[in-house]
Amino acid sequence: MGLGRAMAGGGKIRLLPLIAATYFMVSGGPYGLEDILGMAGYGWALVLLLVVPVVWSLPTSLMVGELAAAIPLQGGYYCWVRRALGSFWGFQEAWLSLAASVFDMAIYPAIVVLYVGRLEPAWTAGYRGTVWALAVVVLCMVWNLWSARAVGEGSVGMFCLLLSPFVVLTAVGLWKGLVGGHGLGVAGTAALGVPRTGADFAGAVSVTLWNYMGWDNASTVAQEVEEPQKNYPRAMLAAVGLVAVTYVLPLAAVAAAGIPAERFSTGAWTDAARELVGPWLALCVVLGGTINGFGMFNALVMSYTRVPYALAEEGMLPKVVAKTNARGVPWVSVVLCSVGWALALRLSFERLISIDLVLYGGALVLEFVALVVLRVKEPELARPFKVPGGVWGAVGMGVAPAGLIAFALWAARGERVAGLPALGFAAIVAAAGPVVYFAARVMRKGRLTATPSVMR
Repeated sequence: MGLGRAMAGGGKIRLLPLIAATYFMVSGGPYGLEDILGMAGYGWALVLLLVVPVVWSLPTSLMVGELAAAIPLQGGYYCWVRRALGSFWGFQEAWLSLAASVFDMAIYPAIVVLYVGRLEPAWTAGYRGTVWALAVVVLCMVWNLWSARAVGEGSVGMFCLLLSPFVVLTAVGLWKGLVGGHGLGVAGTAALGVPRTGADFAGAVSVTLWNYMGWDNASTVAQEVEEPQKNYPRAMLAAVGLVAVTYVLPLAAVAAAGIPAERFSTGAWTDAARELVGPWLALCVVLGGTINGFGMFNALVMSYTRVPYALAEEGMLPKVVAKTNARGVPWVSVVLCSVGWALALRLSFERLISIDLVLYGGALVLEFVALVVLRVKEPELARPFKVPGGVWGAVGMGVAPAGLIAFALWAARGERVAGLPALGFAAIVAAAGPVVYFAARVMRKGRLTATPSVMR
């Protein structure tokens, strides 16, 4: 394996970079919230952003904290499900996660293009938008080929740059709300307490879930993390708090300042910054938007590419996919995944979220099942961090997330992709998993027959 070289050449990810990388794998700042505001208004947007972390993010992060600390293996969630449920379900976990990544990863270059276009529309007109998106893919691929530690430490810097404009925006918005009589007066109370008429509440819930999902992504680089048994639980809980705070405070600030929720759609933070402070802050928000898309894509390249690597190490993909460079980075997997993500760049945001939620939801349910099964099958497994409540506590952790996934499925019932219902399209993608699994088993058997010395 190339992991020994990773420790010597690239170094391990420490706690602060792990928190920052996890933050980008989940959030990347307030930039995805505009559509929630536009759909639900301030009151319900704030309610969703306060409640969803408790019933969705916290149970998931606790589950990840326990399993990542107990089984700190490269491939993360794939290894957990495989150990608990066997190779078939482990492969389905990997398949669902990688299939979701195809749709998920197309979103972030599109965010970069959106904000570059706000600097100068001509820069992203026509084919130029595609060029910018491809540039994001290539640059992140190269960054990831350097090392996981480089990605983690870069995430710390991008985190600070990304949120700096929102610190100013939040402070000014809250101040204007207080001195202008909006924040604590009648206008502020109405903005915070009454949802918009005709709000697309179901859509707002789905977008909120999407903005709070991805906690398990950090688990796939476990052997590249310093003291994973200690640092994963710490990173999960710290990141949950950071994400919630950096969502709620800017939203509360623009509500206090009296900016109408109806004006919010993707990219509207720029207009809010210009109105509350001036053109210079609007420019900073635009630049932060490019960091948002780039930072999320960069961190997720690190995460997703370890899954094909782990599959190849298990013999479920050709061994070439497990090749690593001098710094221990699985370079073949990084390149192959980047090509796949580049091919999905033209899909639209709404379609991507629906498919992403369905596929990711299936993978997440398997992880919660693995949590419970491992409690029963391996009660003596060393668990440096443990979800309280025994087996029933583990069962209870998955109830609310499973219910929210079911709600997201219901909310997507009317959407269509490629002429098919979105749920039907996602079901076809998921159903291909068993077919690919058995094909991989046949090919693996052929490779083992041709090379008897290979370890099964």
